Amino acid sequence: MSVYKIIELVGTSPESWEKAAEEAVQTASKSLRDLRIAEISELDMQIEDGKIKAYRAKVKLSFKYHTND
Repeated sequence: MSVYKIIELVGTSPESWEKAAEEAVQTASKSLRDLRIAEISELDMQIEDGKIKAYRAKVKLSFKYHTND
């Protein structure tokens, strides 16, 4: 039996939504162990002066809880 926690992060990139999602996962993997699933729940863009400044990806990440038994 296993237990998983789901968190939501927003990654950003000046290049693409894919890079924004990748940034969220890579950053999370530095402090969370056993990441399992990443789900893109929303995509949007930050616009400045009529131009795209950044792509943003809202990512739901799940990771496994570990116990000391």
